[in-house]
Amino acid sequence: MKGKLILLIIVLIFGVRMVAQEKINISIDIKNGVLNTRMYPLNNAETIILLHGGPGVPNQMEQIAKLLNKKYEVIYFEQRGTGDSYCPNCSYTMEDYISDINAITEYYKLDAFHLFGHSWGGLYAQIYADKNSQKIKSLFLCSPSSGTNKTWEETEKEVMKYNKKMASSGEWLKMGWNSLLGIFGSDKAYRRLFEQVYKNYHRDFQDIKINEEELTGIFAEPINKTRKEIMNYKSLKKVEHPPFPICISYGEHDIYGESKIKLMERFPTAKVYEIKDCGHIPWLHNILEFEKTVTKFYEL
Repeated sequence: MKGKLILLIIVLIFGVRMVAQEKINISIDIKNGVLNTRMYPLNNAETIILLHGGPGVPNQMEQIAKLLNKKYEVIYFEQRGTGDSYCPNCSYTMEDYISDINAITEYYKLDAFHLFGHSWGGLYAQIYADKNSQKIKSLFLCSPSSGTNKTWEETEKEVMKYNKKMASSGEWLKMGWNSLLGIFGSDKAYRRLFEQVYKNYHRDFQDIKINEEELTGIFAEPINKTRKEIMNYKSLKKVEHPPFPICISYGEHDIYGESKIKLMERFPTAKVYEIKDCGHIPWLHNILEFEKTVTKFYEL
């Protein structure tokens, strides 16, 4: 009888733990639309919000969420106008993007939280923290875009140079054509463009399959409108003494060049890591070294 009771207790404990970590999809209302969010719950844990790259290009970030969910409650959302975050007639100012995170934190009743941003999401995290430092527990900037305004233009040139190097001449011509069509509003052209971009990013890394579902969540409007807003946004100021820890990581063969220096000068106290044998998407290119970096920073 005693043995059965112990077994029952074990089953209940692990059963509750499994339910607690099962992801939950929730739509949160914003002005003129909804944000498609995914919650990875964990009782009595601090919360990390994940910000995908782009802009306007969804990335499920499932591996990151599951890794962090060992210690943290994790919230992922598709940014406005992207994927299933339906947002007709939306504007795409940086204030709008800030308000989206606020809508999520209000829904989940979060006073303070961690931000993890990849690529454009890393810049998004910086923009939010610049306005709301009192809410931030930490920043993890994973292969982040280097900055706004003139710095954004510089990073776009670096990304273009990287893609030209990795693509064949024929692929490069098609990228130019699809980019032009995308600027004129073609969703399909941008999907073709980013399919090639992913191929370029994965060129030196074998056996990586492109997620077709993510490609269908790419739309021209958020890409075109957000890029203009980033270029017109004020330059971010230097943060000598941030009130929270910051981690910056890049792949050894990342897409950014000299502009990275401006980011590291902005956060002189940040912990900076270079992940060897890795490109722009570390959880696909070198998962073991990426997990070591994340584990060390978050003390998983």
